Amino acid sequence: MLKETMFQNIDGMREEMTAMADDIFDHPEIGLEEHHAAQVLTGWLEKEGFAVERGVAGVPTAFRAIYKNGEGGPNIGLLCEYDALPGIGHACGHHMQGPSILAAAKALKDADIRTPYTVTVYGTPAEESVSGKIMMIQNGCDFTELDVAFMMHGGPATQVDVKSLANNKYKIIYHGVSSHAAIKPEKGRSALDGLILAFQGIEFLREHVNSDVKIHYTINNCGGTPANVVPAYAEASAYVRSYNRAYLDTVCERFEKVLKGAAMMTETEVEIIREKAVDNKIPVLSLNDLVMEQAKEVEAPRIRPAREKTGSTDFGNVMRRVPGTCARIAFVDENAAAHSQEYIEAGKTQAAHDAVIYGAKIIAGAALELIEKPELLEKIQKEFHENLERENAEAR
Repeated sequence: MLKETMFQNIDGMREEMTAMADDIFDHPEIGLEEHHAAQVLTGWLEKEGFAVERGVAGVPTAFRAIYKNGEGGPNIGLLCEYDALPGIGHACGHHMQGPSILAAAKALKDADIRTPYTVTVYGTPAEESVSGKIMMIQNGCDFTELDVAFMMHGGPATQVDVKSLANNKYKIIYHGVSSHAAIKPEKGRSALDGLILAFQGIEFLREHVNSDVKIHYTINNCGGTPANVVPAYAEASAYVRSYNRAYLDTVCERFEKVLKGAAMMTETEVEIIREKAVDNKIPVLSLNDLVMEQAKEVEAPRIRPAREKTGSTDFGNVMRRVPGTCARIAFVDENAAAHSQEYIEAGKTQAAHDAVIYGAKIIAGAALELIEKPELLEKIQKEFHENLERENAEAR
């Protein structure tokens, strides 16, 4: 059986792939600085016969690696992240993703598949910080040549996700006029007043938006102004989130009006800087089901129901363009929190090594099903487009 042969080939790569994961774990690099990890991954892909392009979309540590089997057929996208967290290292398990994806890609490449297909491996940096996938999309690499996109991610359980939060991140700066607060207060225009008034307006906005909308804010900097001086500068950060990108866009229009209104009322000026716009995932339940069928087939550990709602990820920006899913593989305690010391302590354990192999088998198995059953891929793409249109209609 072809799938069994692929799984045996993945087992045969275990020592090499787990050593690669340990190497990336031992050389943690934060977003856009993942030069070692990118070189390890691309060097291996080149050696195995993939056509590799580095620095994709002007992002130095991004890459694309392609293997084509004939002309036509589905283009299977396999995405991986490899950035660490500042000050703690690989506390989210990203060191496992590249080796797992590479093993799946090679298993597909070496399989005796008689129908045409393409395997495209994307290295997508800086998920934890500036969101490399969004940078790549903004620079012209929009992933739409893919027919489907897969990822793997370590976690407390083996499962998939349904919804994730869209998220706009803002930097907000008010500029006022400085003056001595006791002697010439009438000459001053307080940037801090503008910011505080904006925060008050946001509190009134909360009552008149859908219940899934979340708004967070904090003051970053008031220019070090002493209490007896009217501050001419005030800076804040804010996040506005919803499970529906189209609806979130309407909320953000209103959010920005509140900021501008506060500036008008205080006779200050406001800079509204959108630092990031993360999309929510468009769930494709038939694709999720396919992945979980493979997880059961390989007897992956701690299989659990789908996570119905999660936080924000730049994979959402890919999953609004093509149908996709992320296979989460258990390797830490079920109560462990991401970005924690528990993830660090488990990073090079047998459970982590097993997760690399389970992830590769699950994704390779799902990809093979789509290559050999075009009607299944057609069903998945149809569901994706229907769900995207339904979400957009709900926001109108």
